[in-house]
Amino acid sequence: QVQVVESGGGLVQSGGSLRLSCAASGNIFSVNAMAWYRQAPGKQRELVAQITSSGSTNYVDSVKGRFTISRDGAKNTVYLQMNSLKPDDTAVYYCNAMIKITMFRNANAYWGQGTQVTVSS
Repeated sequence: QVQVVESGGGLVQSGGSLRLSCAASGNIFSVNAMAWYRQAPGKQRELVAQITSSGSTNYVDSVKGRFTISRDGAKNTVYLQMNSLKPDDTAVYYCNAMIKITMFRNANAYWGQGTQVTVSS
């Protein structure tokens, strides 16, 4: 089985910083792209940042210049450094990992349980 577990959420004041972590573990052959999504109350889940296995990244426009995604391939872990946080960043943040459990199968998407980020004004 595969597990994806996030950590690092919390309450922070506007302008502050938080670092989210997400680790994939279990029966893993390889991890392809990893990403962070978020969902605010009453809104659809949106892609915040993604990083490929080769290290290429992309970000939603609203976080460019403030958030940085990175990964440790040896640990199957992805991070999201969030700086200059705004109240609009308040949401549940979810980790997504595209994981192959054998070399003969396509990668499937695995999700973490989510971690709450609250930014007060």
